[in-house]
Amino acid sequence: MTTHERITTIVVDDHEDLSRRVARRIAEVIAERRAAGARPVLGLATGSTPIGVYRELIRMHHEEGLSFRGVVTFNLDEYYPMPRESIHAYHRFMHEHLFDHVDIEAEDVHIPDGTIPREQVAAAAERYEAAIAAAGGIDFQLLGIGKTGHIGFNEPGSGAASRTRLITLDPLTRRDAAADFFGEEHVPREAITMGVATILAAREIAILATGEHKAAIVRRAVEGEVDLEVAATFLQRHPRTTFYVDDAAAAQLTRVATPWLVDEVTWTPALTVRAVVWLAQLTGRAILKLTQRDYAEHKLSSLVARHGSAGTLNGVVFNALGARIRGRSKLPTGKRILCFSPHPDDDVISMGGILHKLTVNANAIVVAYMTSGNIAVFDHDVRRYVDFLERLEHDRGEGRRRMDALVSRIRAFLAGKQPGEIDIPEVQDVKRIIRESEAVSGIETLGLSASSARFLNLPFYRTGQVRKAPIGPGDVAIVRNLLREVRPDLVFVAGDLSDPHGTHRMCKEAIDAALDEVRPEGLAPEVWLYRGAWQEWAVTDATWLVPLSQDELRLKIQAIFKHQSQKDSAPFPGHDDREFWQRVEARNTDTAATLDRLGLAEYYAMEAYVVEGDRR
Repeated sequence: MTTHERITTIVVDDHEDLSRRVARRIAEVIAERRAAGARPVLGLATGSTPIGVYRELIRMHHEEGLSFRGVVTFNLDEYYPMPRESIHAYHRFMHEHLFDHVDIEAEDVHIPDGTIPREQVAAAAERYEAAIAAAGGIDFQLLGIGKTGHIGFNEPGSGAASRTRLITLDPLTRRDAAADFFGEEHVPREAITMGVATILAAREIAILATGEHKAAIVRRAVEGEVDLEVAATFLQRHPRTTFYVDDAAAAQLTRVATPWLVDEVTWTPALTVRAVVWLAQLTGRAILKLTQRDYAEHKLSSLVARHGSAGTLNGVVFNALGARIRGRSKLPTGKRILCFSPHPDDDVISMGGILHKLTVNANAIVVAYMTSGNIAVFDHDVRRYVDFLERLEHDRGEGRRRMDALVSRIRAFLAGKQPGEIDIPEVQDVKRIIRESEAVSGIETLGLSASSARFLNLPFYRTGQVRKAPIGPGDVAIVRNLLREVRPDLVFVAGDLSDPHGTHRMCKEAIDAALDEVRPEGLAPEVWLYRGAWQEWAVTDATWLVPLSQDELRLKIQAIFKHQSQKDSAPFPGHDDREFWQRVEARNTDTAATLDRLGLAEYYAMEAYVVEGDRR
């Protein structure tokens, strides 16, 4: 099944499993090198993906006695220029996420210096290379992969012979980092990075990727030709490179997307639907118009043989897809429903249509907003609301002294605020209240009342930074208590992994842990997964497809409009320049159009949901 893959690739179920596997391998390398009488040398990476690995290494240090004394580390890269104490510095990142929590010696830690004068960078890069050589070379190199296929900061055009150097960052890389820097304009234009040759000199390499947004570049790196424009493809030349990916990042690998093109497969109902829909889309035919010749020309004759004829097979798949369509009459009525929304707009963006239908169906609905979303509010919105409060108090003549003091503190802070600086509590509160009021207005547009909204304000989010704390017992307890209070029959959860700041993934982690705790109490609601603003479930993956009329889609968009702080130009738009409502309109109409092209009933728009545990 791996004949198309030029790099050994391990697919794991989830991010935590991936982290445990890689951390265990690092511990093994440390033990092996010590047994050989040598000092272990690790090459380390930054970014969101390795955090789980570092968290597991810290656990192993405290609980299993894993020592880092004598271990030498070299980090891949650092932004330039970049003060070490900056919240964006990789120097600070590594200390916060690993070094401050283990027994590594300070002199054994090496990170490119983002503070040296420009005229000294080249010489410093040579010294970095010399230090790696003096340590005996890197035993185990940990990598992530960027959307351009960069490893380290080796952007498109980086050659196989490149060494540690100063490099200009690709616009896509800078845009990908914009969330961390509160705007693309604040992202440094340069970085110091190990070169491709430096990386390839490591004795063993592990490269990690998680999330749907990495699926395309994973396939390109693993199955594509070696290409100067995609630095990760050079890893195909390394004898001991392993790619660790989760299910979402592996989705476009040939063995996952179209396994029937690689080898004999066991034809499950789910795989049958995927294959027939793939063939229909490839040939441009409706499902019921596919012929025996279509199947034979695309290596699917064995599938037809199982059903006796192309016509019978077409009918089976056509009916299977049609059975997934759930209009309002087929949706729950009179049930207790709990919708978890990671940010204060994910509910209306992702499931505004079904929320309205469920409201009309007289269900008891609670919408739980898990985080405040306050970091995604522009400072100019705060100034506007502060000006409003000041004018209101001036006209009413009430509480002037306290209001004047609050306004002065906020304005003074904003006047001197640096890009990425953590807001003072007063500003954080104003931003939180802005988003809470928008959320209430949004669900009221769909027919729900303000009393349906719950604002959980989970602790993991309250760092004031894009980078969040790990999910902890306090987060799980808040979710668990709400589950016990509402006792839902049905729970909606964000099931996507592609939001740019990872909050959706972390919120699901808290929900999963809370559900595990309440199941022994007999509380086991059905869980429906929706996807956020970044992409929709494929019709072949969806358990249920919920059609929307033109009026229902318009109402959903009106609810999205209530989130004024996210309209026109959201602080964290991802790689899509369109506003959220425009993405939703396109996504929902495209899902309906896909069914239409497959020959099923024609609908104006459609939302898609996956029931957790459904293995379609």
